[in-house]
Amino acid sequence: MAQQWGGAGFVITIAAVGAVPLAPAHAQSARDILTQASFGDADEASALRRVGNAYAAAGNALRREPDDREALLMRATALGYRAKLTGNRGDAVAARRQFEALFTQNPRDAEAQAALGAWHIGAVKKLGAIVGRAALGAQRSIGMSALERAVALGGDRALFPGLAALLRLELDPRDPRGRALAEQAMRAEAPTALDRILQRGAAQVLVPLRAGDAQTARRLASQLLPFGRFDDD
Repeated sequence: MAQQWGGAGFVITIAAVGAVPLAPAHAQSARDILTQASFGDADEASALRRVGNAYAAAGNALRREPDDREALLMRATALGYRAKLTGNRGDAVAARRQFEALFTQNPRDAEAQAALGAWHIGAVKKLGAIVGRAALGAQRSIGMSALERAVALGGDRALFPGLAALLRLELDPRDPRGRALAEQAMRAEAPTALDRILQRGAAQVLVPLRAGDAQTARRLASQLLPFGRFDDD
């Protein structure tokens, strides 16, 4: 899939590892559809079509209830994923602004914090600090702060430290905070499918970390994030 920022896309929101069993197609939510696109589709074209379906589903929900927080989050996520797959700068900036609006509405929303943090860190990783900031407004410091707030607000759930660990280790596999977050995710509660998925991801990346193999850890962290199987690095 063509990339318009020098071959770069970026990670947007809550990550998972491997395909998640989903409800029958007629009952799928926008979140279900995005999970399948992120981790189940074998090629980018199929994933992009599914992302479009999720965006439409979120839009339909918002027409029924304009303040539906879940639909707002999924619409922003779909925009971000579409930007990752197509390299569309307009979608990328629109996704960031929508995540920021969700954060402003409720600064204690752990998922909105995680989404915003992942957007910034993913953009910096793919584009570099200077280009990411100039082209998209991405800043590593904002991303790291948002991820830490998500961990603090998320309670004893594996989802938030697991996501933060993978994002940090993708940038720097020797980051001690990234390893500590992976260890935290291993000890945390996993009440939902995404918590369990991120917990498994933390376990996978800890294997090479404990063996002192930083480069394998970095590669695994990248692969375990949304659409990581399509990345070149």
